[in-house]
Amino acid sequence: MDLESLRREYMKDGLRREDLADDPFDQFETWMQQVQELGIVDPTAMTIATVSVDWQPSQRIVLLKHFDKAGFVFYTNYGSRKSEELASNPRISLHFPWHNADRQVKVCGSATKIPTAESIKYFLSRPRDSQIAAIASAQSKVLSSRTLLLNQFESLRQKFGAGEVPFPDFWGGYRVSPHEIEFWQGGENRLHDRFRYSLQADGSWSIDRLAP
Repeated sequence: MDLESLRREYMKDGLRREDLADDPFDQFETWMQQVQELGIVDPTAMTIATVSVDWQPSQRIVLLKHFDKAGFVFYTNYGSRKSEELASNPRISLHFPWHNADRQVKVCGSATKIPTAESIKYFLSRPRDSQIAAIASAQSKVLSSRTLLLNQFESLRQKFGAGEVPFPDFWGGYRVSPHEIEFWQGGENRLHDRFRYSLQADGSWSIDRLAP
Protein backbone atom coordinates (compact mmCIF):
# COMPACT_ATOMS: atom_id res chain seq x y z
CA MET A 1 0.00 0.00 0.00
CA ASP A 2 1.52 3.27 -1.14
CA LEU A 3 0.72 5.86 1.52
CA GLU A 4 3.58 8.21 0.72
CA SER A 5 1.90 9.42 -2.47
CA LEU A 6 -1.42 10.21 -0.78
CA ARG A 7 -1.59 13.98 -0.47
CA ARG A 8 -3.70 16.96 -1.33
CA GLU A 9 -3.31 20.70 -1.26
CA TYR A 10 -5.10 22.86 1.29
CA MET A 11 -6.68 25.62 -0.76
CA LYS A 12 -9.11 27.29 1.65
CA ASP A 13 -8.75 30.89 2.71
CA GLY A 14 -5.88 31.58 5.09
CA LEU A 15 -6.18 32.78 8.65
CA ARG A 16 -4.92 36.24 9.61
CA ARG A 17 -4.32 37.72 13.02
CA GLU A 18 -6.75 40.59 12.36
CA ASP A 19 -9.51 38.05 11.69
CA LEU A 20 -9.23 36.47 15.14
CA ALA A 21 -11.43 37.30 18.11
CA ASP A 22 -9.59 38.46 21.23
CA ASP A 23 -11.21 35.65 23.23
CA PRO A 24 -10.66 32.03 22.08
CA PHE A 25 -14.16 30.97 23.09
CA ASP A 26 -15.61 33.61 20.77
CA GLN A 27 -13.33 32.34 18.00
CA PHE A 28 -14.35 28.74 18.71
CA GLU A 29 -18.03 29.67 18.59
CA THR A 30 -17.51 31.33 15.19
CA TRP A 31 -15.74 28.30 13.76
CA MET A 32 -18.27 25.86 15.26
CA GLN A 33 -21.09 27.80 13.66
CA GLN A 34 -19.30 27.85 10.32
CA VAL A 35 -18.57 24.11 10.23
CA GLN A 36 -22.19 23.37 11.10
CA GLU A 37 -23.30 25.55 8.19
CA LEU A 38 -20.93 23.59 5.93
CA GLY A 39 -22.78 20.41 6.89
CA ILE A 40 -19.71 18.68 8.32
CA VAL A 41 -20.67 15.35 9.89
CA ASP A 42 -20.41 15.24 13.68
CA PRO A 43 -18.91 18.73 14.14
CA THR A 44 -18.91 18.22 17.93
CA ALA A 45 -16.86 15.02 17.72
CA MET A 46 -13.51 15.48 19.43
CA THR A 47 -10.59 13.25 20.28
CA ILE A 48 -9.68 13.48 23.94
CA ALA A 49 -6.28 12.39 25.23
CA THR A 50 -5.53 11.37 28.80
CA VAL A 51 -2.43 9.84 30.42
CA SER A 52 -2.23 6.87 32.80
CA VAL A 53 -0.19 6.68 35.99
CA ASP A 54 2.55 4.88 34.03
CA TRP A 55 2.58 7.69 31.44
CA GLN A 56 0.77 5.82 28.66
CA PRO A 57 -1.30 8.26 26.57
CA SER A 58 -4.75 7.10 25.50
CA GLN A 59 -7.18 8.64 23.02
CA ARG A 60 -10.84 8.20 22.17
CA ILE A 61 -13.60 10.18 20.46
CA VAL A 62 -16.43 11.71 22.46
CA LEU A 63 -18.98 14.42 21.70
CA LEU A 64 -18.79 17.97 23.00
CA LYS A 65 -22.10 18.76 24.68
CA HIS A 66 -21.63 22.32 25.89
CA PHE A 67 -19.08 25.11 25.96
CA ASP A 68 -18.89 28.58 27.41
CA LYS A 69 -16.15 30.76 28.83
CA ALA A 70 -15.79 28.33 31.76
CA GLY A 71 -14.74 25.48 29.47
CA PHE A 72 -15.77 22.49 27.35
CA VAL A 73 -18.17 19.82 28.68
CA PHE A 74 -18.48 16.13 27.82
CA TYR A 75 -20.17 13.18 29.55
CA THR A 76 -18.98 9.67 30.33
CA ASN A 77 -19.03 6.76 32.75
CA TYR A 78 -17.00 7.68 35.85
CA GLY A 79 -15.70 4.10 35.95
CA SER A 80 -14.24 4.27 32.44
CA ARG A 81 -10.56 4.29 31.61
CA LYS A 82 -10.61 7.99 30.82
CA SER A 83 -12.17 8.78 34.19
CA GLU A 84 -9.68 6.62 36.07
CA GLU A 85 -6.81 8.38 34.33
CA LEU A 86 -8.30 11.83 34.97
CA ALA A 87 -8.61 10.96 38.66
CA SER A 88 -4.83 10.58 38.89
CA ASN A 89 -3.93 13.22 36.31
CA PRO A 90 -6.58 15.81 35.40
CA ARG A 91 -4.56 17.19 32.50
CA ILE A 92 -6.29 16.58 29.20
CA SER A 93 -6.15 17.54 25.54
CA LEU A 94 -9.07 17.91 23.13
CA HIS A 95 -8.82 17.89 19.34
CA PHE A 96 -11.49 18.84 16.79
CA PRO A 97 -10.59 17.55 13.26
CA TRP A 98 -12.74 19.49 10.80
CA HIS A 99 -11.16 18.03 7.65
CA ASN A 100 -13.66 19.35 5.11
CA ALA A 101 -12.98 22.90 6.27
CA ASP A 102 -9.19 22.32 6.45
CA ARG A 103 -9.38 23.31 10.11
CA GLN A 104 -8.34 21.89 13.46
CA VAL A 105 -8.72 23.13 17.02
CA LYS A 106 -6.56 21.83 19.86
CA VAL A 107 -7.34 22.48 23.52
CA CYS A 108 -5.01 21.83 26.47
CA GLY A 109 -6.31 22.11 30.01
CA SER A 110 -7.54 20.35 33.12
CA ALA A 111 -10.75 18.38 33.64
CA THR A 112 -13.00 18.49 36.70
CA LYS A 113 -16.35 16.82 37.35
CA ILE A 114 -19.34 19.10 36.89
CA PRO A 115 -22.03 19.40 39.60
CA THR A 116 -24.37 16.41 39.79
CA ALA A 117 -27.38 18.64 39.11
CA GLU A 118 -25.93 19.56 35.70
CA SER A 119 -25.30 15.91 34.87
CA ILE A 120 -28.85 14.95 35.85
CA LYS A 121 -30.29 17.73 33.70
CA TYR A 122 -28.41 16.49 30.65
CA PHE A 123 -29.13 12.82 31.40
CA LEU A 124 -32.87 13.53 31.44
CA SER A 125 -32.60 15.22 28.04
CA ARG A 126 -31.17 12.08 26.41
CA PRO A 127 -33.37 9.61 24.49
CA ARG A 128 -34.73 6.93 26.80
CA ASP A 129 -32.73 4.11 25.21
CA SER A 130 -29.54 6.16 25.57
CA GLN A 131 -30.29 6.55 29.26
CA ILE A 132 -30.69 2.80 29.61
CA ALA A 133 -27.55 2.13 27.59
CA ALA A 134 -25.54 4.32 29.97
CA ILE A 135 -26.60 2.04 32.82
CA ALA A 136 -26.22 -1.21 30.89
CA SER A 137 -22.61 -0.65 29.85
CA ALA A 138 -19.74 -0.97 32.32
CA GLN A 139 -17.62 1.20 30.07
CA SER A 140 -14.02 0.10 29.39
CA LYS A 141 -14.43 -3.17 31.29
CA VAL A 142 -13.76 -6.52 29.57
CA LEU A 143 -16.92 -7.87 27.90
CA SER A 144 -17.20 -11.55 27.00
CA SER A 145 -19.69 -10.99 24.18
CA ARG A 146 -21.98 -8.43 22.57
CA THR A 147 -24.91 -10.75 23.35
CA LEU A 148 -24.28 -10.25 27.07
CA LEU A 149 -24.43 -6.47 26.61
CA LEU A 150 -27.64 -6.64 24.58
CA ASN A 151 -29.25 -8.96 27.14
CA GLN A 152 -28.37 -6.53 29.92
CA PHE A 153 -29.86 -3.68 27.91
CA GLU A 154 -33.12 -5.57 27.26
CA SER A 155 -33.32 -6.68 30.89
CA LEU A 156 -33.13 -3.05 32.05
CA ARG A 157 -35.70 -2.03 29.45
CA GLN A 158 -38.14 -4.49 30.95
CA LYS A 159 -37.22 -3.58 34.51
CA PHE A 160 -37.91 0.13 34.05
CA GLY A 161 -40.96 -0.43 31.83
CA ALA A 162 -42.65 2.89 31.10
CA GLY A 163 -41.35 4.42 34.30
CA GLU A 164 -38.56 6.91 34.79
CA VAL A 165 -35.01 5.69 34.19
CA PRO A 166 -33.04 6.37 37.40
CA PHE A 167 -29.96 8.57 37.13
CA PRO A 168 -26.83 6.42 37.60
CA ASP A 169 -24.44 7.85 40.17
CA PHE A 170 -21.46 6.44 38.22
CA TRP A 171 -22.15 8.64 35.21
CA GLY A 172 -21.72 12.36 34.62
CA GLY A 173 -19.87 15.22 33.02
CA TYR A 174 -16.45 16.81 33.00
CA ARG A 175 -15.62 20.42 32.30
CA VAL A 176 -12.28 21.07 30.63
CA SER A 177 -10.85 24.42 31.71
CA PRO A 178 -8.26 25.37 29.08
CA HIS A 179 -4.99 27.19 29.47
CA GLU A 180 -4.15 26.90 25.77
CA ILE A 181 -6.27 26.78 22.60
CA GLU A 182 -4.80 26.53 19.11
CA PHE A 183 -6.58 27.24 15.82
CA TRP A 184 -5.13 25.65 12.67
CA GLN A 185 -6.08 26.55 9.11
CA GLY A 186 -4.63 24.50 6.26
CA GLY A 187 -2.47 26.45 3.79
CA GLU A 188 -1.06 25.94 0.31
CA ASN A 189 2.34 24.17 0.10
CA ARG A 190 1.90 23.06 3.73
CA LEU A 191 2.39 26.66 4.90
CA HIS A 192 -0.47 26.37 7.35
CA ASP A 193 -1.72 29.14 9.63
CA ARG A 194 -1.54 28.37 13.35
CA PHE A 195 -2.52 30.69 16.19
CA ARG A 196 -2.17 29.79 19.86
CA TYR A 197 -4.15 31.49 22.63
CA SER A 198 -2.40 31.23 26.02
CA LEU A 199 -4.14 32.06 29.29
CA GLN A 200 -2.38 34.77 31.33
CA ALA A 201 -2.27 35.22 35.09
CA ASP A 202 -4.77 38.10 34.94
CA GLY A 203 -7.31 36.02 33.03
CA SER A 204 -6.61 37.57 29.64
CA TRP A 205 -5.37 35.67 26.58
CA SER A 206 -2.21 36.28 24.59
CA ILE A 207 -2.12 35.25 20.91
CA ASP A 208 0.94 33.97 19.06
CA ARG A 209 1.40 32.82 15.50
CA LEU A 210 3.18 29.46 15.31
CA ALA A 211 5.29 28.11 12.47
CA PRO A 212 3.50 25.29 10.61
